[in-house]
Amino acid sequence: MGQCYYNETIGFFYNNSGKELSSHWRPKDVVVVALGLTVSVLVLLTNLLIIAAIASNRRFHQPIYYLLGNLAAADLFAGVAYLFLMFHTGPRTARLSLQGWFVRQGLLDTSLTASLHSRLPRGRVVMLIVGVWVAALGLGLLPAHSWHCLCALDRCSRMAPLLSRSYLAVWALSSLLVFLLMVAVYTRIFFYVRRRVQRMAEHVSCHPRYRETTLSLVKTVVIILGAFVVCWTPGQVVLLLDGLDCKSCNVLAVEKYFLLLAEANSLVNAVVYSCRDAEMRRTFRRLLCCQCLRRSTQESAHYTSSTRAGASTRIMLPENGHPLMDSTL
Repeated sequence: MGQCYYNETIGFFYNNSGKELSSHWRPKDVVVVALGLTVSVLVLLTNLLIIAAIASNRRFHQPIYYLLGNLAAADLFAGVAYLFLMFHTGPRTARLSLQGWFVRQGLLDTSLTASLHSRLPRGRVVMLIVGVWVAALGLGLLPAHSWHCLCALDRCSRMAPLLSRSYLAVWALSSLLVFLLMVAVYTRIFFYVRRRVQRMAEHVSCHPRYRETTLSLVKTVVIILGAFVVCWTPGQVVLLLDGLDCKSCNVLAVEKYFLLLAEANSLVNAVVYSCRDAEMRRTFRRLLCCQCLRRSTQESAHYTSSTRAGASTRIMLPENGHPLMDSTL
């Protein structure tokens, strides 16, 4: 084992990897942070709404919706992690300690891994949810304890200057394998449903509602896979190239934008997985309208009580004995 550099600053490792560490806010930093904060807030709000809908509607207390709730929780955690990143990036990165940097990176890795793996449909829902979070926490905590390059500077990656390139390569490859598995699962579901529709059409007249449901399923699968490919593939490819130490690949020029694109998938999930569900949309409207009605009722009650108090009259008897009407406005 070579010399270890546990007492060095963040700037030392960034200089070793050739990654620029800005000392002031540049226009590019401001744009990235502004976009990142916007996406993070939207991710938090939409996924909180999904979790509230699942918790409040008894019709959603089923295994398939528990998976959706787990996905929303993972995306919510991703929003929190990315929000934390936005408040500790740019010129603030240089002020982080090594432990603080590993916390920032660990939160991000855990959240993205959990969000990715939560898409896999399985039968044993509880075991799947527990397994997803154990795997995500394991991958998120490994770099801080062992899979770093503090004792081997020649193995440091360029995108994450304190992490080993082998970690990035394994993380990217595992994510791509999960993606291929997801494609295989959804493709099997699609062909299974299509065969059932064809068999039913041969023997009996297939109900139009069933055909509409099948078409909706096909559209949902296409949207899910399309959004995943668009949002995740660029980042995974860049991580893999950096992990394989591609010298001619300019990964640093696009890393922040590809990370933002991957984070945006947590927002797309909320739309695709829930807003195509009519019952979910009705629950959303009920939750939002209840809040609006509750607020308007409180304001109306406050206004009514104030009006009544303001318009109240009381009779006073002056010293001469004649009654006077006193209106307090």
